[in-house]
Amino acid sequence: MTAITGAGRHQDNDLLLEQQLCFALTVASRSVVGAYKPVLEKLGLTHPQYLVMLCLWESAPRTLRSISDALAQAPATISPLLRRLEEAGFLTRQRVDGNERTLAVGLTPAGAALRQQALAVPGTMMERLGLTREQVSELHRSMMGLIAATSGGNLDPVAES
Repeated sequence: MTAITGAGRHQDNDLLLEQQLCFALTVASRSVVGAYKPVLEKLGLTHPQYLVMLCLWESAPRTLRSISDALAQAPATISPLLRRLEEAGFLTRQRVDGNERTLAVGLTPAGAALRQQALAVPGTMMERLGLTREQVSELHRSMMGLIAATSGGNLDPVAES
């Protein structure tokens, strides 16, 4: 058996689980989303529902397509979330006059009021995760760079299917 030196040693280390970016991202994602769970439960939201509400708090009404594009998710993935949020009384779904294929999603008064409670979420999460606002911004920039690099700048994974 011969000893591995130089570049060969680095290549062998490249296959260590602890060196895998995909592994670190998977565990980090699961951990961060898990940390959100008790915070969002107080609002009556799951993490995916929170993301939909964030879209609507930015701009409402929005179309289903606009929400799915913003979240880089297929409309079929977003539709069940919208249905549950409508059942919870946070949003409305209506077909657009003159275009039955387009679904407009708007906030109810309860959905709009929930935004006030949600204002505490980012600060609570920074505290729980031990991160400063600057660290969160840097992580966000890095993740968006990875997303752009892996999607050719296209944030819509559906378009690549």
